Amino acid sequence: MIKRLFAKIFKTKNAKPEPIKAGGARPKHPQSSRPPLSTKKTTHRSNHAASTKGAVVIEHHAHKIDRNLLSSGAHRTIEGLQKAGFEAYIVGGAVRDLLLNRIPKDFDIATDATPEEVNRVFRRSRIIGRRFRLVHVLFGDETLEVSTFRGSHLEADGDSKVTDSGRIIRDNVFGSIVDDALRRDFTANALYYDPSSQQVLDFHQGYTDIKAGVLRMIGKPETRYAEDPVRMLRVVRLSAKLGLKIEPSTQAPIAKMADLLQDVPPSRLFDEMLKLFLSGHAIESVSALREQHLHHGLLPMLDVVLEQPMGERFVMLALKNTDDRVLSGKSANPSFLFATLLWHEMLAAWEIYKAEGHHLTPALHMAMNEVIATQAEKLAIHNRYTATMKEIWGLQPRFEQRAGKRPFGLLTHPRYRAAYDFLLLRCESGELPMEIGEWWTAFANAEGDTRAEMLQADTAPKKRRKRNRKKPGNTDVSAAKE
Repeated sequence: MIKRLFAKIFKTKNAKPEPIKAGGARPKHPQSSRPPLSTKKTTHRSNHAASTKGAVVIEHHAHKIDRNLLSSGAHRTIEGLQKAGFEAYIVGGAVRDLLLNRIPKDFDIATDATPEEVNRVFRRSRIIGRRFRLVHVLFGDETLEVSTFRGSHLEADGDSKVTDSGRIIRDNVFGSIVDDALRRDFTANALYYDPSSQQVLDFHQGYTDIKAGVLRMIGKPETRYAEDPVRMLRVVRLSAKLGLKIEPSTQAPIAKMADLLQDVPPSRLFDEMLKLFLSGHAIESVSALREQHLHHGLLPMLDVVLEQPMGERFVMLALKNTDDRVLSGKSANPSFLFATLLWHEMLAAWEIYKAEGHHLTPALHMAMNEVIATQAEKLAIHNRYTATMKEIWGLQPRFEQRAGKRPFGLLTHPRYRAAYDFLLLRCESGELPMEIGEWWTAFANAEGDTRAEMLQADTAPKKRRKRNRKKPGNTDVSAAKE
């Protein structure tokens, strides 16, 4: 039996290839439904050596990045790509934040693998994007964004499109890591970290700029702003968030090129403004927007609001409240934030409609619709946010009704808490007496009979019940019988 076992093992190892059938074709084997992965011929090490050409290589003892701070998904994505023979690096804001001793919000990865190749390496992945194709790699609840090294959008045979003003609207051009570093916006974002070697590759002196506290544009700022005008907002946001000083030549063209933001799709502007206001440094960001003359036209009425003493106080209190929540790890509601930013313009429109003779509630709804429609021309706030904004605004008049059953009904409204916080901001800014906010705080915390005792006397005129009038010609049946 042992002899038969050994014979079977050696027969398997020394098995001859299957004979070729007539016609020169070998027998076909079942194929996997997933396309085979064509890995690189060169190893990761040789690729890495080629990539460092032209870059300053910063070793671990100098940058001191702790690779344990990377997420599990980031490690697994890098390892998966490198094992498949590709280059892969943590890139952009994550490297910048690690060098500034900050915890990155997410980890973006750059590679020389095409989106299709990345998609074949990771089963739980999907290709997204039109302007530039990316791959989302999924590990549990974590989503990693993997991008292929970008090439020059000026190549004639590339899949790119540029408007007459120079704005890039499609950019599916792949290149080398050197090309990719040149395409990035700021030197602080053009750093590539390899967790396996613990080296940082620096192609544009970004490491030196970070250590010096400077935010510098790669290339000619005028050209880079024309390619993507949103970079003007981004430089303001990053400067405020990271405490970096904008380098003079990077800052100089912003004021004269601000009008280019009018050509940016409203959805992109909205996303960038959300990042700006929810960064935890919204107050600094708004101040920087004003200094660079970028607040005009973004929220079409924000510049007007900030010129009103009460309006500015109200907005700044709202931004401080948002910053405190974000920095303490709490969530911040975009609906609440934009409701505060546009509140005083809504108030002004409301007064106009009331002066024209419209009743209180219809005038309020007309004002809300007008303000949101005007704003949507430049900044497309999503419908799910505008619906909540209207509810917060619409509940404000009800806080001044503190008699009868109305206060009890308001406490049970789904948007009561957000509307109540909004009311407190109005009181704190001086728009309403503090007594109103204090009353609602006490009323919400009271119970049973105590609440009933707090109600004010109902002095509102009683509505008369309408009597049902008999229609002409309807006579009493009994009278008809007589």
